[in-house]
Amino acid sequence: MADIQDPAGLPARLFITRADSDGIRVLTLGGEIDADTVGGLREALCVDGTATTSRTVLDFGDVTFMDSSGVNVLVAAFHTSRAAGGWIRIAALTERVWQVVDIVGLDTVIPCYPTLPEALAA
Repeated sequence: MADIQDPAGLPARLFITRADSDGIRVLTLGGEIDADTVGGLREALCVDGTATTSRTVLDFGDVTFMDSSGVNVLVAAFHTSRAAGGWIRIAALTERVWQVVDIVGLDTVIPCYPTLPEALAA
């Protein structure tokens, strides 16, 4: 398990913990996903096409805010994973973040599950 902090060395407002579960990368996120912090998420997802695994579950249980920059990184990660024959799933969206996901229709692109165990089992 590894903690990923802001790549610029700034005090992190987004915390990312990485673990693996039966070949599935699990990223547990906490804090805010916005233009200032999205670089850490991009790095954790390896959106540049060099993902170490093409199957990822994102646990959003402790995310308090996400703007369009986070949505854009998630869509890019979806395409990268899909091109590698894999997938991305989102779990445990908070009410505030669910509103953003619902408004932009992200849940029609990336499957969303109420809990981490449900996302892992799907």
